[in-house]
Amino acid sequence: MKRVIIVGAGKGGSALLEILAKTDRMKITGVIDKNPNAIGLKKASEKGVPTGENYNDWINGDIDIIIEATGDEAVLDELLDKRSKKTVVIPGSVAYIISELMEEKETLLEQLKLQASNQELILNNIHDGMIVINGDDTVQFANKSAERILGLSRDQLKGRDIKHVISGSRLPHVLHTRRKEVNQKLVLENGKKVITTRIPMINDQEKLLGAFAVFKDITEVMNLAEENTDLKEIKTMLEAIIHSSDEAISVVDEKGNGMMINPAYTRITGLKESDIIGNPASVDIYEGESMHMKVLQTRRAVRGVRMKVGPAKKDVIVNVAPIIVDGKIKGSVGILHDVSEIRTLTNELKRARQIIRNLEAKYSFNDIVGPSPEMKIALEQAKVGARTPATVLLRGESGTGKELFAHAIHNESDRKHNKFIRVNCAAIAENILESELFGYEEGAFTGAKRGGKKGLFEEANSGSIFLDEIGELSHRMQAKLLRVLQENEIIRVGSVNPISIDVRVITATNVNLEKAIMTKAFCEDLYYRLNRLPVYIPSLNERIDDLPELAVYLIQKLNQDYGRNVKTIEKAACTYLQSYHWPGNVRELENVIGRAMIYMDMNEEIIKKEHIPNLHPTANHKKAESSEMLTDSRTLKAAMEQYEETYIRTVLEQNDFNKTQTANELNISIRNLYYKLEKHGIDKNGMQNFS
Repeated sequence: MKRVIIVGAGKGGSALLEILAKTDRMKITGVIDKNPNAIGLKKASEKGVPTGENYNDWINGDIDIIIEATGDEAVLDELLDKRSKKTVVIPGSVAYIISELMEEKETLLEQLKLQASNQELILNNIHDGMIVINGDDTVQFANKSAERILGLSRDQLKGRDIKHVISGSRLPHVLHTRRKEVNQKLVLENGKKVITTRIPMINDQEKLLGAFAVFKDITEVMNLAEENTDLKEIKTMLEAIIHSSDEAISVVDEKGNGMMINPAYTRITGLKESDIIGNPASVDIYEGESMHMKVLQTRRAVRGVRMKVGPAKKDVIVNVAPIIVDGKIKGSVGILHDVSEIRTLTNELKRARQIIRNLEAKYSFNDIVGPSPEMKIALEQAKVGARTPATVLLRGESGTGKELFAHAIHNESDRKHNKFIRVNCAAIAENILESELFGYEEGAFTGAKRGGKKGLFEEANSGSIFLDEIGELSHRMQAKLLRVLQENEIIRVGSVNPISIDVRVITATNVNLEKAIMTKAFCEDLYYRLNRLPVYIPSLNERIDDLPELAVYLIQKLNQDYGRNVKTIEKAACTYLQSYHWPGNVRELENVIGRAMIYMDMNEEIIKKEHIPNLHPTANHKKAESSEMLTDSRTLKAAMEQYEETYIRTVLEQNDFNKTQTANELNISIRNLYYKLEKHGIDKNGMQNFS
């Protein structure tokens, strides 16, 4: 359990106190604020949490996490300076985001409660009885009219088997057959006769949720007719119910002309009664067809239809039902649900989650796009790996997304709240790779820091470490890694004392390890240790049908990077992209789409074929580039350096910036290639995001 103190007991600190008090993973050991009247101090005292006014009295204790919630950068800097090495300091910006989300959550909950209350008010004020059962035939809801007709209280109804309430009920039959029964006669045990309609409740995933019955007391209807009830009073009451609803309601007559709307309808659509009453039902629609007219034609209800309404183009979900009297259709009633606000809140929550997630591993399995069978198999294997502590070996060509898989495996595992450290074994010179991975003691070599340094394996303790391009390790480093996997311990450079670690190791390579074993380039024992849970990630060419969906995903990602508003890619452009063999895989696809978006006009929203750069450059073009290599070289050495730089650039571009293929074609090691790239200052374009 992590020990936590909160510095700052204002709005943000109070929100964090409420959140952390509900989790078992963290224990709040103190709340500090220089203002003794801060609201957070009072809440902490009520919860039995120690409080104080000076954080200097607390930060040197046994504390794992300090949350700075004052928003004062000076306080944050002082906490970072005075904390112990093992203590993590979380800045106030995160606390502010969390407090804002808490307020938005409370507002949304209040709106949902109000909506539920209004819906229950309507159901309790309708004259017909209503009973709802779940999949176990148990009564979940009964309105006041049902209580009156059955002669039972809500407590006597709710939670009981429907057969014990109404012995002749056919609701269980409707539930199990999924077929509705309309206008059926039934005699209750108290002698009352009712007309009932029974309907199964099935959601949009075809899952059976339960069933409900709406029934009318025929005897009471006859008594009302005999007593000549004032119909105007009933009409007034129904109008009051409709106008009090927080849901937008509209009613049309049998010809489809507007008869009634409520204030909620005006609020959502921006249209007044004068705009609707007496006008066709389609007058409020900006995008979509009139569901009122469809219901009047088919005499069947429609549910969950998306459309845009009113001058503000509000995005709504529409439910419409027919009004049938004595077998004749008299009109229809529709209810609109505004989804714009919910979408906005959802997007804000996603952005906040992304900010928090960026503090550690960035991606989850939801970020990996690929409906093809090959990709689904890879995802299933990776998810199995995430649920076990076994070492995972990610295999596949460069640019297929191995690093995304590593992120996702960590985020899906029980280590997701701990560190995720990434290491490119080919990008670090061998003479410093050992000290980077395993750390070193003071005086281990010239330039070693005083007091030594933790290695990346120690930094990743209790978390995960991702070793990319594992096939490029030297025999010496392979042996050291094998010891880590076998003994779960490391030895720092310059030390003989082992240090125990608990680290999940995820590795990746595009090298044929089996061939490397045969040529003695890779240790066989290490291979068997790494290959316990291999995950093969297919190349883009092997799952070319995924390209359209991948392209749309990359467009959305690049929109954020470039500040653009590109919506999609046309079919002809997708077909052209699918005709290419993609040696650089997803990384190359991202590069091509990014280049297309850069050269589009700012007002264009669709990528067309003419926006896409030529994927099959001519040999003459390559030769023309090569002819420019030697210019103004005054010495042989300068000419050779210039030629080397230009030649490496040419081969790198020909291989779509795939560093492994480039190294193979140049017949040099990939580590030597990294050295030359850095030496000549060559931009390694297109190497981000996909390993």
